[in-house]
Amino acid sequence: MKYILVTGGVISGIGKGIIASSVGTILKSCGLHVTAIKIDPYINIDAGTFSPYEHGEVFVLDDGGEVDLDLGNYERFLDIRLTKDNNLTTGKIYQSVINKERRGDYLGKTVQVVPHITDAIQEWVMRQAKVPVDDDDVEPQVCVIELGGTVGDIESMPFIEAFRQFQFKVKRENFCNIHVSMVPQPSATGEQKTKPTQNSVRELRGLGLSPDLVRQAPEKKISMFCHVEPEQVICVHDVSSIYRVPLLLEDQGVVGYFCRRLNLPIETRPRKMLAKWKEMSDRSDRLLEQCSIALVGKYTKFSDSYASVIKALEHSALAISHKLEVKYIDSADLEAGMLQEDPVKYHEAWQKLCSADGVLSLRRIQTQSVFALPGGFGVRGTEGKIQAISWARKQKKPFLGVCLGMQLAVCEFARNMLDWKGTYANSTEFDPETKYPVVIDMPEHNPGQMGGTMRLGKRRTIFKTKNSILRKLYGDVDYVEERHRHRFEVNPELKQHFEEKGFHFVGQDVEGERMEVIELLDHPYFVGVQYHPEFTSRPIKPSPPYLGLLLAAAGGLPAYLQKGCRLSPRYELMFPQRHPEISHKTSCSFLS
Repeated sequence: MKYILVTGGVISGIGKGIIASSVGTILKSCGLHVTAIKIDPYINIDAGTFSPYEHGEVFVLDDGGEVDLDLGNYERFLDIRLTKDNNLTTGKIYQSVINKERRGDYLGKTVQVVPHITDAIQEWVMRQAKVPVDDDDVEPQVCVIELGGTVGDIESMPFIEAFRQFQFKVKRENFCNIHVSMVPQPSATGEQKTKPTQNSVRELRGLGLSPDLVRQAPEKKISMFCHVEPEQVICVHDVSSIYRVPLLLEDQGVVGYFCRRLNLPIETRPRKMLAKWKEMSDRSDRLLEQCSIALVGKYTKFSDSYASVIKALEHSALAISHKLEVKYIDSADLEAGMLQEDPVKYHEAWQKLCSADGVLSLRRIQTQSVFALPGGFGVRGTEGKIQAISWARKQKKPFLGVCLGMQLAVCEFARNMLDWKGTYANSTEFDPETKYPVVIDMPEHNPGQMGGTMRLGKRRTIFKTKNSILRKLYGDVDYVEERHRHRFEVNPELKQHFEEKGFHFVGQDVEGERMEVIELLDHPYFVGVQYHPEFTSRPIKPSPPYLGLLLAAAGGLPAYLQKGCRLSPRYELMFPQRHPEISHKTSCSFLS
């Protein structure tokens, strides 16, 4: 087993996750089996109880693990399936050591950070590195480990010490360290400053780790002062797309270096997989037509709150050769109360939401508009989301509801189409005393504890009808397996009332008790899913619900379905009306 540790210096958020993912992608393209581990030094057991404003979205794995969003990057880049133990936290380590101490496993010894905590870290890494993550169930050959935070942080010291010992345990030829740092360029001088990187590397070396690769330039100065060869300094400048980072690393000889440093039995040139990345990156830079998405949510001030949603939309937009524009709208700004509190903010939010009408009046053929509503928890902003859903349904605009978005679509339809007026039809999450509880909490939900109490992980959804749009988008399969994260569900006792009005539950769980997929008749694309399809979207394999949303917004869904769900070699052939002299009514949709 070869271990590649990625550390960071100077500031957090420097790009360690992208570098780790890119290194793994390059090595996998050379025919190796690669896995990844993310280490977060915080004391939380997992990311399940984090506010999205703290660390961005909570990424959910097949086994129900609620983990750091960087594991989403690993899965998307490497096209692998990780488990909850691939995300290691201080809380998990201390919990495991304390449990051993309570059982008496240490035989009365004094339990200390060194050696007990550091040994537990090493054992965890070595054990998890062997777990297969590819579909062929083969044990990985390379493990890329990202250490969160920056070198010098108090909370990361036990991990640094653990890897100082680890490099001798597994031998030099099986371990190397990539240090990601920043070289600022003050506008006053225009000169790149290497002192922050020099200090960061000096501190890392003082803790017992010597970097084998340092990310940044200028190469000669960093090589001289950081005790590394010039070939070991890699410059990663800003690029048009993160998909270009693996190509940038490969161009600078990273593969050849790893072959020599770790004695890897691989070809020095990456193969077919990286060629697809280059093709995808080149196509991304050449896109002309645009698809704008007004994303209506609760955490819109921080884009990482919806990282996987944005990536899934980008994957689908790229598949249909469109640029993606995301317009973030705080759902609370759409509510009537905001009109009194801040009229300007209220009207601006609705202007964004209804921008499709402006696009139509301008007859801009190259622009379509999509409206999106991602999932969330809590009361704030829910009425604004319901208003947006109602507008999408009435205006026949393509709509995708995810998790809470699907539940609110059920609430909206019940209020406006089933004669359950006012706010009587609601979710018990927001109104426990509602007269019509169309969304209820699940029997297994434990209201007294927040962490790990939801319906989590991969679950099977059975399609109940042959003519479902979503079933066709999935390839006309009988069932799909997608990841869930929710505490509430659609009330199955009220199912018949909806279906009599054309609001169909086309997908259900294996027992037929939980409603998983909704579709509305006589609508171009009104789809809701209880699961989170964005977690399994890949750059080369976009998620079908998101792909359907983008296709419907661009006017190409009917042709796509008619062709048997295959994209045309020239996607423009699916749009016979796309000519400057012909007006094209833009579509819009909501994604929830």
